[in-house]
Amino acid sequence: MSGTVDLTVMYATHRALRRELAQLDRITTAADRDPVRVLTTAAGWTLLKEALHAHHAAEDDALWPSLRLNLADRPKELGLLEVMEAEHAAIAAVIQAIDELLTGPGADPLRLGQLTDALIRGLAGHLQHEEDMAFPLIRRTLTAEQWARFSQVHAQHIGQNAPVLLPWLLDGADKPTATRLLAQLPAPAYAACTARWIPAYAALDRWSQNAPA
Repeated sequence: MSGTVDLTVMYATHRALRRELAQLDRITTAADRDPVRVLTTAAGWTLLKEALHAHHAAEDDALWPSLRLNLADRPKELGLLEVMEAEHAAIAAVIQAIDELLTGPGADPLRLGQLTDALIRGLAGHLQHEEDMAFPLIRRTLTAEQWARFSQVHAQHIGQNAPVLLPWLLDGADKPTATRLLAQLPAPAYAACTARWIPAYAALDRWSQNAPA
């Protein structure tokens, strides 16, 4: 199936997630900041969760099922899909634990640091695992129609968050990647993204203690 699948958006999403993980690490290890307060109020934490949920939900709903159909007679590779899904579940559980800690009384910064470290290590490992093992499988196995379906489902999961998640995805992307991603947008979304969404995102201080949730 080589040539039918363009993984630009996948790599761009992974790069953006790694960027935010670096920010999360910086926030939770800074001696002059209260990580509980920052994560309780920072827009960056909300955006990280929203982007990750949209990405993983689209994979669970449309990517892994298509691959599972195509790999029905290849148990070793089917096992990889089970591992991918298990990693998604483990990451979601850590995020839930962080949010429960943040919303509970007397949140312990030490425990928060342990949980965010687990998230950083777990998500970084998953992204690398997916790139090393799942991406080549996607290229070899997925049809153009199946990839188009996944792209559609991914867009649906982004949904009304597109005005902030699309600039979030483009943040720091090199020019060829940004050009390719923008070219995939319908004309109205392209115009809105370049004229309004990107400037509004640029003005957002995502990881400030004073940023809105």
